[in-house]
Amino acid sequence: MKCLYGIGVGPGDPEMMTMLAVRTMRESDVILVPGETPEKSVAFRIAAGACPEIKAKEIIAVAMPMTKDREILRASHKAAADTAIRFLDEGKQVSFLTLGDPTVYSTYMYVHRLVGARGYETRIVNGITSFCAAAARLNMSLTENSDELHVLPASYQIEEGLLLSGTKVLMKAGKKMAEVKSTLDQAGKNGFMVENCCMEGEKIYSRTEDIPDNAGYFSLLIVKEDL
Repeated sequence: MKCLYGIGVGPGDPEMMTMLAVRTMRESDVILVPGETPEKSVAFRIAAGACPEIKAKEIIAVAMPMTKDREILRASHKAAADTAIRFLDEGKQVSFLTLGDPTVYSTYMYVHRLVGARGYETRIVNGITSFCAAAARLNMSLTENSDELHVLPASYQIEEGLLLSGTKVLMKAGKKMAEVKSTLDQAGKNGFMVENCCMEGEKIYSRTEDIPDNAGYFSLLIVKEDL
């Protein structure tokens, strides 16, 4: 029986993909990419930059709609799992590409669990997370000594999270940037932000007030304790 691999392609720079991720893709028969078409998939473009030979493999796009509607999400996850299983039943090894790391707010994990629950082998190949890459681009540490690290989905409520001690990472902030900035201001916190980290058009901001309200989808903030 072949295996489904969840491949973390990292934050954006093909050179930041791991050797294990590249080798696993080379050994796979089928590459599943999130999106309507492979050409529009950011994850696929990153992966192909590190491993051009995957372009000759069987590339299948799987729709992953950006919505909070649970019924729509469940249907898309099941459809993706069914697609993976179809190829696994043909004796093919399958790699599913995902930005960053599969274990951090990744749609892939829903597919991973569905496929595993039906008795198929599933494995995860880690990738560099966006917040580790952003900290490096900001030339700062995330934690030191006894510092705590909290990763918060900024598309939900973050007020209580900002009260926690240590460093806060605000992910998925793009669509709610104006609201996130207002919340930081009210809490008396400063946010460092990297937009399009390790991608074309990367921008770095060291003050909350400099961050544009219309920042792009790939925007991540780091909130440090007052020094």
